[in-house]
Amino acid sequence: MTGILQVVILVLVAGGAALVAGARGRVRQVVPLSAYGVALAVLFLTLQAPDVALSELVVGAVALPLILLLTIARVGWRR
Repeated sequence: MTGILQVVILVLVAGGAALVAGARGRVRQVVPLSAYGVALAVLFLTLQAPDVALSELVVGAVALPLILLLTIARVGWRR
């Protein structure tokens, strides 16, 4: 059962990466990037690495998208 769950989550992570790469616009890439960070955190949790999952959740799902949004707002990129 755990192996099937890991494969399903791995497919979701691969799909999330495709969504991030295929998103048009800088701001529109940030939301899938955050969801991708959450999916990676869940994958790490199923792989029994809770410390890595917590780090990924904080950095990949919260800090990085926030920094990117603040940078986009500061620089003023519209696309």
